[in-house]
Amino acid sequence: MINIEEKVNALIEAMPFINQYKGKTVVVKFGGNAMINEEVKNAVIEDAVLLQALGVNVVLSHGGGPAINRMLERLNIESEFVNGLRVTTKEIIEVVEMVLSGSVSADLVKKVSALGGKAVSLSGSDGRIYFCKKNQSDYDYGYVGEVLSVNAEPIDALIKAGYIPIISPIGADDKGNSYNINGDTAAGALASALKAEKLILLTDIEGLCNDIKVKDVISYLNIKDVTKLKEIGTIAGGMIPKVDSCVEAINNGVNQVHIMDGRKPHSILYEAFVAEGGHGTVVGEAKDSVGIKW
Repeated sequence: MINIEEKVNALIEAMPFINQYKGKTVVVKFGGNAMINEEVKNAVIEDAVLLQALGVNVVLSHGGGPAINRMLERLNIESEFVNGLRVTTKEIIEVVEMVLSGSVSADLVKKVSALGGKAVSLSGSDGRIYFCKKNQSDYDYGYVGEVLSVNAEPIDALIKAGYIPIISPIGADDKGNSYNINGDTAAGALASALKAEKLILLTDIEGLCNDIKVKDVISYLNIKDVTKLKEIGTIAGGMIPKVDSCVEAINNGVNQVHIMDGRKPHSILYEAFVAEGGHGTVVGEAKDSVGIKW
């Protein structure tokens, strides 16, 4: 049952900040639980449609790890993660591209349409949105790509035409090879190219924590502290590419990045546009870090 009072209160609280972002671009990356839980997924789409109607340019950059995992299991294809990245064979990239650019994107477009909004889905390989090369780290991840450049023109055109662009994290090189791009990495590169005012990363935890077991969230992370936090293990595993994408975005002119709990319905309205003291971790360079336990 829809709680009208909650929706009204959220909108009233968010209005000053919606006005702040009116006419500006906000990139929202979501995956994980937000893609599994239909209530949460619908709430993300509702927020995006509402913000677009209020004049905020919303771009959705989605993942789809759980859906990929289910398809790989059905096909009896083994998959592993190293340093938060999926090792991607030729066989796996074909599945990734099929799931993300096919069923996941199509479902999101239909959900936007059902709410009266307009959306168009694009693979990151369309229009050379994500021009990639093979990941050059010491470990061979297979068809995992490093983004060399982002062509924002197709996305800008969709925004100007009143559509919500929905982009899947697939890239391609100059030889026509497809590459799997970490969803957070793709979103950070996309936000940078679009000169977005804000990048929102919806995740499966409360934010960047000193200790995930006690859920002590670092409320503000200055990017100058990232290297040290990696050295002491506070930033590890799947949080490494997530925070790296935040740093890239900030260094490329994105004003602010917000890592927040995407498991909560309407987390974008309730948390992304609240004043200081909201949930999750804000990443930037405007002030010293708050909440780090050295």
